[in-house]
Amino acid sequence: MKLLFKLQTPKSLWTLKPPNRTFHGHPRLLASDVYSQYESVRRGEQEIPKYFNFASDVLDKWSEIEKAGKRPSNPAFWWTNGKGEVKWSFEELGFLSRKVANVLTKVCGLQKGDRIVVILPRIPEWWLVNVACMRAGIVLIPGISQLSAKDILYRLQASKATCIITDDTLAPAVDSVASECQFLKTKLIVSKGSREGWLNFTDLYKNQSAYHSCVKTRIQDSMIIFFTSGTTGSPKMTEHSQGSLGFRPLLSERYWLDLTPSDIIWSTADTGWIVASLASVFDPWVFGSCIFIHQLPQIESAAILNTLCRFPIDTLVGAPTLFRMLVQNDLSNYKFMNLKHCMSGGEPLNPEVMEQWKSKTGLDIHELYGQTETGIICSVFKGMKIKPGSMGKAAPLYDVQIIDKNANILPPGQQGEIAVRCKPIRPLGLFSEYVDNPTKTAESERGDFYVTGDRGTMDEDGYFQFIGRDDDIIISSGYRIGPFEVESALIEHPAVAETAVVSSPDPLRGEVVKAFVVLSSTFSSSDLESLTCDLQEHVKKTTAPYKYPRKVEFVQELPKTVTGKIKRNELRNKEWGR
Repeated sequence: MKLLFKLQTPKSLWTLKPPNRTFHGHPRLLASDVYSQYESVRRGEQEIPKYFNFASDVLDKWSEIEKAGKRPSNPAFWWTNGKGEVKWSFEELGFLSRKVANVLTKVCGLQKGDRIVVILPRIPEWWLVNVACMRAGIVLIPGISQLSAKDILYRLQASKATCIITDDTLAPAVDSVASECQFLKTKLIVSKGSREGWLNFTDLYKNQSAYHSCVKTRIQDSMIIFFTSGTTGSPKMTEHSQGSLGFRPLLSERYWLDLTPSDIIWSTADTGWIVASLASVFDPWVFGSCIFIHQLPQIESAAILNTLCRFPIDTLVGAPTLFRMLVQNDLSNYKFMNLKHCMSGGEPLNPEVMEQWKSKTGLDIHELYGQTETGIICSVFKGMKIKPGSMGKAAPLYDVQIIDKNANILPPGQQGEIAVRCKPIRPLGLFSEYVDNPTKTAESERGDFYVTGDRGTMDEDGYFQFIGRDDDIIISSGYRIGPFEVESALIEHPAVAETAVVSSPDPLRGEVVKAFVVLSSTFSSSDLESLTCDLQEHVKKTTAPYKYPRKVEFVQELPKTVTGKIKRNELRNKEWGR
């Protein structure tokens, strides 16, 4: 079989190796470690296997290592909701997921390649369904719990899913649109009670056999379809394969995530977001680590901080919003039990927040950059120098460049579009296609590159800096202004809790910078006119004066996608009367 990838990362980046560690007396890489078994593939001495299944080739292998007493006593999965806890070893995860696989195949009649929509909060059943789908070769389509009936209808119709799994909260919404979904045959509900027209997931899987033979899947077989949370247009179906999600972390070295079987990682990402799959399923389990989940009714500072104090969590992965929220607290009242490493992704993190977190906790925040289509393509690796405002260097497997409109690579320091080389060989971690949308798939490429649609720069050291979405760039009097620069300046002001910057029409300059500002709960002012002037002067002093917001509007909240990204297009459309 031909190689599906090449290690395209510049050689200079491979000189950075994470510090060597040991766990429970074992060397960092065990001879029997699942990750270490693919060392020859990582070195290019052996081809990528034709067949691969994450459940049988990774999870079941860890179960064998565990039973042989060669893995620390950490659980593979540790869940709490503040009232009770669930802990599973890899063996228990295998036992339960085989039961669920039998529910899907024997009771629901799903076959390899069929699609299932799963809309569940952070409950253990979500992880069981994930693994069960891997075992049966069923294509998982995760969804956010905040989806409306209209959102669910669109996803069911577009995906042609034959089954849906959800809970009591969203079952009524599903019922309101189910008659319009011609392909939907089975509805499973995770509930203590019953509901007409639904099969009870919990009752079914408990009574199933624990024997299930894992299907044979090719490395390019479809595994998960994510509906992208784009700020414009209808969500696209972004398809990932057994290779791009499951096998990729076995190849990509220990760069964005450097874990051991002794480590415990907590990602606060919602179950419908690709970060949940990366940081709460595939990448930690490749290393045999423990995935920790706290099912919180809502993300609150006190609950997050208390969890870090009560549980031995080593690694925290959260969106910038999480860290912005946490630094507003008096962190001297909290003593984290074991926290050593923090990562943030989803959108850029303001340098001011990074500085506050460092000064209050002694911990750095390592930025990540990626998309639903790419996974993590840039990150600040452990041991790497942190440059405030930078999202780090290209991750292994990816040749990331800044290109112009003609797909020419731009020199360091010059602004352009962030792109990933996808020809002549497509990187293994890149999505397969936008399902049923060959036009959009083709439009995502320019020359030899997949184009992210984000603008940025790369410096002489290979560090990338995010400027903004290509359609978020503000051009005022000929000056190109990235919203993130202005937002970062504004958020340094004590009165600002959150902000979004967009273009606004101006008869003289064509367009000017406008800032929508959410005030901090600790700040009170009745003189908003004076505060506006204060904010404008603050930006002028913090960044280039021409970037200051000539218009400021105070709002109670900012519009966001279901994954928490600010919908700047909505604010911009309002300004332009669209």
